[in-house]
Amino acid sequence: MESIKAFCLDVNWVCRTEFTSHSTNEFAPPGAWASLNPADQVQWHKDLGVNVIQTFAVSSNGYAWYKNGRVPEQPGLESDYLTEMVRIGRAEGLEVFGYFCFGSNTRWATTHPELSYGTPSAPHIPYTRAYIDFLCESIREAIELTDMDGYMIDWFWSPTTGLGVDGAGTSEQRWLACEQEMYRELMGEPFPGAAAVTEEMQLTFNRRAIDRCWQAVKATTRAVKPSCKIWLSCSILDHPEIVRQPLLREVDWLQNEAGDKRAIDEVRSQIGEQTELLTTFSDSFFQRNSLQGEDVVAYAEEEGIGLYCYAAPETYDAGFPPVADFLRTPLDDFAHLDDRNIALLARVFHQS
Repeated sequence: MESIKAFCLDVNWVCRTEFTSHSTNEFAPPGAWASLNPADQVQWHKDLGVNVIQTFAVSSNGYAWYKNGRVPEQPGLESDYLTEMVRIGRAEGLEVFGYFCFGSNTRWATTHPELSYGTPSAPHIPYTRAYIDFLCESIREAIELTDMDGYMIDWFWSPTTGLGVDGAGTSEQRWLACEQEMYRELMGEPFPGAAAVTEEMQLTFNRRAIDRCWQAVKATTRAVKPSCKIWLSCSILDHPEIVRQPLLREVDWLQNEAGDKRAIDEVRSQIGEQTELLTTFSDSFFQRNSLQGEDVVAYAEEEGIGLYCYAAPETYDAGFPPVADFLRTPLDDFAHLDDRNIALLARVFHQS
């Protein structure tokens, strides 16, 4: 089997020139990049040398990249974007994946404020039965309408989880009314009051909430399209909420977003026989973990691990420059690490 070579033009967040890391919500505004041309994007990815395109079914702002579904499309969406990406990409021999951010959805939180911890660009949604039903229906319609080859799950965390360095961003459990009902469902007893919930009980609750949601979306996916691959992206593979969860051995693809070899080595004993491993090229995680792209390529190629990169363009006006520009420019001439990563992977993909 050919190793996974995947890329994502990341329309999930604000464009590079607008990213500040100081705003409450840094997700792309609804309708950003709505003019992207599917044929042009498939050609760009083909020129890059990938065999997998990861794009979006529903991005974190809560709007869809396909038309005619119950989830509202990105305002001003000029094409049936994901559907066309799948059709054109498949004709070119490429797999095309969608995306769902399980832990964060601005539109859902805005329309269901009683079921969310606000609308930050951070995990904020408890996995209530109502949200799981919504998520499963969103997945069902995206598969049925686009026939995507698979989809990525991102931010599969409880709303209290901090995703920053050393757990930065961790928040207190609020025990919303919906979470108190979840407690009864998941723990099999009435909610005892916040003061009576120990750290161990809290962790058990969070783990059971994640597993309940996983079992539902897995069953939905397999019922609608058994061959649809489920790809889990995880930036903290040793987090207590995720370690030895059933989904680690049941997903088709498991991506270490942190990019380091240690996390890959430690998770190997927890995955299924069918699970393909991927590592990640990311400006933020390369800086956080002091990683060099060439070193990541070396360990991935030696151990048969797939390569995946995501990056956001400079502005909302277009995608990335032609791949030829990345190939002709010396690696150390790139001012931004994302651009250097794209250029490095273009070289690697063209050699393999």
